[in-house]
Amino acid sequence: MSETNETSKSKKLGLSRPGKLELNKTIETGSVRQSFSHGRSKMVAVEVKKKRVFAPDSGGRMAEVKKSSPAEPESVVAEASVVEVVETPAPAATSARVLTNEERASRLKALEEAREVDEAKRLEAEKRALEPAPEPEPEVVTETKKPKTVKEEEIKIPDPADIPPPPSDDDKERRVRPKKLVKVEAPKKVTTNKRDEPRRRAGKLTISEALEDQEGRQRSLASVKRKRDRERQEANSARNEGQKVIREVIITEALTVQELANRMAERTVDVIKSLMKMGVMATHQQVIDADTAELIVEEFGHKYKRVSESDVEIGLRSGNDDDEVSALVSRAPVVTVMGHVDHGKTSLLDAMRSSDVAAHEAGGITQHIGAYQVTTEGGSKITFIDTPGHAAFTEMRARGASVTDIVVLCVAADDGIMPQTIEAIRHAKAAKVPIIVAVNKIDRPDADPSRVRTDLLQHDIQVEEMGGEVLAIDVSATERLNLDKLEEAITLQAELLDLKSNPERAAEGVVVEAKMEQGRGTVATVLVQRGTLRIGDILVAGKETGRVRAMTDALGNQLTEAGPAVPVEVLGLNGTPAAGDEVAAVENEGRAREVAEFRQRRDKNAQAAAGARGSLEQMFEKIKEGEAESLPVVIKGDVHGSVEAINGALNGLATDEVKVHILHSAVGGVNESDVTLARASGAAILGFNVRANPQARDLAKRDGVEIRYYSIIYNLIDDLKQVLSGMLAPEVKETFLGNARIKEVFNVSKVGKVAGCEVVEGMVKRGAQVRLIRDEVVIHEGELSQLKRHKDDVKEVKEGVECGMAFANYQDLQSGDIIECFDVEEIARQL
Repeated sequence: MSETNETSKSKKLGLSRPGKLELNKTIETGSVRQSFSHGRSKMVAVEVKKKRVFAPDSGGRMAEVKKSSPAEPESVVAEASVVEVVETPAPAATSARVLTNEERASRLKALEEAREVDEAKRLEAEKRALEPAPEPEPEVVTETKKPKTVKEEEIKIPDPADIPPPPSDDDKERRVRPKKLVKVEAPKKVTTNKRDEPRRRAGKLTISEALEDQEGRQRSLASVKRKRDRERQEANSARNEGQKVIREVIITEALTVQELANRMAERTVDVIKSLMKMGVMATHQQVIDADTAELIVEEFGHKYKRVSESDVEIGLRSGNDDDEVSALVSRAPVVTVMGHVDHGKTSLLDAMRSSDVAAHEAGGITQHIGAYQVTTEGGSKITFIDTPGHAAFTEMRARGASVTDIVVLCVAADDGIMPQTIEAIRHAKAAKVPIIVAVNKIDRPDADPSRVRTDLLQHDIQVEEMGGEVLAIDVSATERLNLDKLEEAITLQAELLDLKSNPERAAEGVVVEAKMEQGRGTVATVLVQRGTLRIGDILVAGKETGRVRAMTDALGNQLTEAGPAVPVEVLGLNGTPAAGDEVAAVENEGRAREVAEFRQRRDKNAQAAAGARGSLEQMFEKIKEGEAESLPVVIKGDVHGSVEAINGALNGLATDEVKVHILHSAVGGVNESDVTLARASGAAILGFNVRANPQARDLAKRDGVEIRYYSIIYNLIDDLKQVLSGMLAPEVKETFLGNARIKEVFNVSKVGKVAGCEVVEGMVKRGAQVRLIRDEVVIHEGELSQLKRHKDDVKEVKEGVECGMAFANYQDLQSGDIIECFDVEEIARQL
């Protein structure tokens, strides 16, 4: 490090003409070269400012006061921090006065004490300077255009009264030389290195330094943390060695071997070995049932928790109202009209609604389930559900009874109790709902209401006239007789039931009917049971989801909300739900999709399990023997209830030999995909109250696919029954003809063995079927190929006449055998 000094010219301190005190600074400037690693250096400008003290002398003039102090080390001055000198101008000289002896003595004593303190500080500074200072770390010194200045502490100009006596000449000579300033470090920048701590490596690390001085290197903090973590893990593993971790394993309805092993934190191989010990041969991807998984978990010493996929439905429907009594309000009763076909159920409901629905039903019978709400003359509301009476609509009647509060059993006075009437009574009893008997058609000449009441006793229905509790009303739908009494009976029964519901909760209900309409999409008739259904609600209806876009009542009026016991037609579902599916409003679409996907998987698994064919050998045997011939069909209907009824009726026609294989059944018209499916499988398409679009008709005509249209369900069932009857194997009827005993066996060239026989019973015919009986055991059954009398061929030989017989492709004939002759007749069978 080199240094160059320049001393600025200084002027003496004196008074100017105006009498002002002037203080000129004496500044010593220079530059210092700092050296860094890798041969770099930097020139730094340094200014050293001197401190001068002025005081009035004995003559009263201002003179410089110089102190004697040893020279400071050059290195200290060079490394001094940049401290700024702030000099305060001395006050103006005061008029001189003569000090007394006491004042002079006290001032001298204070001066001596100040010198002793300065001497002690000087000795301490020399001691610190002589100690070896640690090598400072290299730091980057930025070059600035303005040279750095050295700052010093502020020096106050002493009071003239405290100024000691003027110094001697020796002191003046000693103080003429400029004094170099001692380093003064700023408090914030003081960084002292501890001597005992090793210094960090400066500069880059070379290979030679790393090889020579490996002991001086320190490990990184991350390395130390990793080492501590390893030691902790080893300690924990050593502590837990021999202790098995018991886990709680979640077991679903079906899970793979790999999933079970992962949940237990066990090896898959060990789980497979345990299954083999139990007699179950499974791979790691094979699905096992929950019971087997439970045994495996117990064998490995873990705890299990059985859960089901159906848990997603928890909280979807709350069942009965569990709200506070104050939140419950009265609601209208839900009444279902049930009875035998053509007993006037729909006509009775039309009379109460003042409408004409029955006239628009095909064949005059109800093939759809309908829901309506009427207002009586007294102002009370009643919700009616009309169910079909045909035998094929059993599911509809059962569904109607399950969602109702009261059942009105409609019985024709001229017809009495019929099969569907008995079935309706059973459905009502199974649903545990009260029954009101409506004896209809009392205007007929042959009507006998008393006979109806008597016949009801056979089915445990006792009316009030006979000491029971069941109300019975004689009505006539066509003449509108006693309809007010029927409404009064319904209202009375509803008051006894005390029907209430909470309209402020989320909507819950059931799908009464569902259909697909062009231009509107899926239209579902929903009966709200609890809560209030509003436009915009997110619904889950069976396997389908959607948002309510519009609601209408039975008359087509637009509604914004529907309360308890109100039937409405809902638009906005993604698909057509099944009639009878539960409907619930949920909080968001995610919950709706989760529930719908679970129900789809459940139904798919159930269908796969029901349609399993069994083993491959059994399937081949059925094909070989010609068993269980099937008639493939594709069914399209207008509403889901009709499609369901057709499916049930066709499945009921199945026998052990023939059955109807329903490839596809859905709501809507016949389209091209239905024709393509039917052509690929050789099926017929059955349309119930629907038609095929032009494209589907052209495609069916080109491919030769038969499309049949029906509007009455029993016509469809009769046609399918005839087709299935034609597929049945004919019944074989065997007719006994006679017996013949073999007396002698002859060998005839080019013919083989010929048996000489005598007809002992009945007659034998050529071409008939024969059985060869030896020792009361049938050893052959075949056809009689030749029948001769002497040498002539004959058609038949009667009892007591001898003849010659030859069997087709059979020669094992012996004397004494019995030949039984019979005819086989095939008779067509009917279902």
